[in-house]
Amino acid sequence: MGGQPMFILSEDTERTRGDDAQSSNIAAGKAVSESVRTTLGPRGMDKMLVSDDGDVVITNDGATILDEMDIEQPAAQMLVEVAETQEEEVGDGTTTASILSGELLKQAETLLEDDVHPTTIVEGYHEAAALAQEAIENEIIDDDLDEDQLVKVAESSMTGKGTGGVTAEDLAQTVVDTIDYVQTEGGIDRDNVTIHSQVGSASSATELVEGVIVDEERSSQAMPHSVEDADIAVIDDDLEIQESNIDAEYQVSNVDQLNDAIEAESDQLRSYAEEIVATGADVVFVTGDVDDQVVAYLADENVLTFDDISSSDVSSVSAATGAARVGSVDTLETEDFGHAETVSVEKFGDDELAFIEGGAAAEAVTVFARGGTDHVVDELERALSDSLDVVIAALEEGGVVYGAGATEIAVANYVREGAAGIEGRQQLAAEAFADALDVLPRTLAENTGMDPIDALVDLRSEHEADNFSGIIAADETGVIADPAEYGILDPAAVKREAVQSATEAATMIVRIDDVIASE
Repeated sequence: MGGQPMFILSEDTERTRGDDAQSSNIAAGKAVSESVRTTLGPRGMDKMLVSDDGDVVITNDGATILDEMDIEQPAAQMLVEVAETQEEEVGDGTTTASILSGELLKQAETLLEDDVHPTTIVEGYHEAAALAQEAIENEIIDDDLDEDQLVKVAESSMTGKGTGGVTAEDLAQTVVDTIDYVQTEGGIDRDNVTIHSQVGSASSATELVEGVIVDEERSSQAMPHSVEDADIAVIDDDLEIQESNIDAEYQVSNVDQLNDAIEAESDQLRSYAEEIVATGADVVFVTGDVDDQVVAYLADENVLTFDDISSSDVSSVSAATGAARVGSVDTLETEDFGHAETVSVEKFGDDELAFIEGGAAAEAVTVFARGGTDHVVDELERALSDSLDVVIAALEEGGVVYGAGATEIAVANYVREGAAGIEGRQQLAAEAFADALDVLPRTLAENTGMDPIDALVDLRSEHEADNFSGIIAADETGVIADPAEYGILDPAAVKREAVQSATEAATMIVRIDDVIASE
């Protein structure tokens, strides 16, 4: 080639290789991990995230924080995906998974500086992760849970999350009652549980509604506020004068013709209402528009009507009441009706909400979350959603383990013991994996107000003496005690998923030695 350089990539392409690429990616991953670290535990702090548009989110939910941060760096984005995966699979533990990912990268960075090959680190991490999964199975205390244990799982999940002054204990029973309502011999259908939030009251007013809530107003204020023993019709149509699809003109030569045309339209509109009344329907949900004359006729007959209903709300009403969706009033029959014990309309500030309770299908249930401000309600909704998911995970995916960092210490000890049987430099990586697990109780101690190093030393000493202990936020400075005494329980599935997803993300980042970025 006559000594001339060969250009394969475009001039706008940036390329980072070798140690620089590894250092850059690891630094990005650690930065993401550090961003959520202070939110861990019952005394974790919240983050305020402000968008370019001025929208404000206040939360300590790891997945929400990372999503709102809008992270673009590719390696850092992998840790965001870890949190998303954790959220989707088990509903909680997103902060735990993110912190563990960052610490695994930190430990890997030290090994790389000691000339341990990335592939060796990856192999060692995977062997250690397998040991960690074995240890988690060994720590399961019960896989046949009673109601009291489920309440403790729900309470542990919500402790430390912004709930507007209401305690996690007050909400935990509501969560368990909700799951119990939708649990059948075939399992738990999470889709039958809805959280509906409404500003305007204290968080302690949060309650379980055995049915669905529709954020819709009555078509007329003259209609009844409540209907008992309601027959419910759902109509997918517009109840108004149909417009022609073609351009047409009608010539009217005298007043009688005009009056006849007006009367014909009135008769058509009146017929909609009469056909509905004739079927015996007490409540009607219409997806389309309803003409004011039809509304007036239905109001005169005390038929509670809601119009312009969204498809999702109609689906919820149908699922809760057993109503069939019909395409027109002409085809509506009594067999299409759904049924509910009560359909009531309540006013909250300027908003009206429709409560459909005691439906014939009786499959849907709603947690009606209340709060004094939008920020409180949003965070309460996130806390309730996570708590519902972890209770389901505890029931369906293999029992519970003790929380408060106690399980992580036990798992770390198990991995250290198992690492002695791993040959070669992979043993160094396995030991580093065990050290990484210590970051979780260490962070809990730090956020609780304890000296993290002293707390970790004391915690290890307790475990070596066969005293199963964790970090408990029991007083101003926290104590080291048995989490069983405080009822701190976590689903084993949350621990399993955190170890798996964190390991996969960390090993993928460690293996990258070349970053090619093109504009």
